[in-house]
Amino acid sequence: MTEKLQKVLANQGLGSRREMERWIDDGRVSVDGTVATLGDRVDNTANIRVDGHLLSRQTEQPVCRVLMYNKPEGELCSRHDPEGRDTVFDRLPAIRLGRWITVGRLDMNTSGLLLFTNDGELANRLMHPKCEVEREYAVRVFGEVTGKTISTLKKGVQLEDGEAKFLTVSGAPTPQLSEDESMNRWYNVTLKEGRNREVRRLWESQGVQVSRLIRVKYGPIELQKRLPQGAWVELELSDVNALRKHVQLTDETQTMVNVNQQGKLDHVRLSRMRRSVKKHKVRKQQGLKNRVGRATKRK
Repeated sequence: MTEKLQKVLANQGLGSRREMERWIDDGRVSVDGTVATLGDRVDNTANIRVDGHLLSRQTEQPVCRVLMYNKPEGELCSRHDPEGRDTVFDRLPAIRLGRWITVGRLDMNTSGLLLFTNDGELANRLMHPKCEVEREYAVRVFGEVTGKTISTLKKGVQLEDGEAKFLTVSGAPTPQLSEDESMNRWYNVTLKEGRNREVRRLWESQGVQVSRLIRVKYGPIELQKRLPQGAWVELELSDVNALRKHVQLTDETQTMVNVNQQGKLDHVRLSRMRRSVKKHKVRKQQGLKNRVGRATKRK
């Protein structure tokens, strides 16, 4: 039996299926000595190389794991940054099989819920437009928002990359404001896409600026309110299976072989998380001071 090459790579924990498609398109993957192309299918005997390195297929089936991470503003959704800035991968736990795959992205100035999984098929379905997984954001906007504004945002707006709209917008329209009244208002919005800066661009199309943006829900998973920014918690088995069922992956994960699974957040775990986040910030600041010091000495 053969499978699509990008699916095989994703199932080995190398990344999401979309990411694997980019690797193939960039010529980074070969099959039996020939550079692979999109659409290639392989069987269990295929000799697959990535960046020239032979892919050793895992005979042990990894258990599906999902992390919830509370992303702070200022972190990048990339594995490495040449400028040494913080990334969302800096504080994640080590994983024995595969690697952590980001489910969707948040831009540098957006905070909130970010999911990670070691299951490439799950990541692909959660991000694929055909699965129409809802995302919910809490957004603080600056400007006048009327009932007509909200109606337009729900009906649809033509952006440079196609039409976009919010499924729901909850929050009272801004009344007529006096000069000394604040024009900041909070709304909760939902949509079924994850296009680049889509929430911000939708509001900006109506002459309203987004001053704060927080993702609070992805599919059936809500951001735990007690989870500190910069901290993670592993989802319990019931939540993992609910997430898989949400995208029609009907096979349920039966066991969770993870000694670091944290479960519910009690006071002890919360204190430990906050200390870990604080120590990480101190280490990053000290590292930056050391780099600046070395650069000054060289001058």
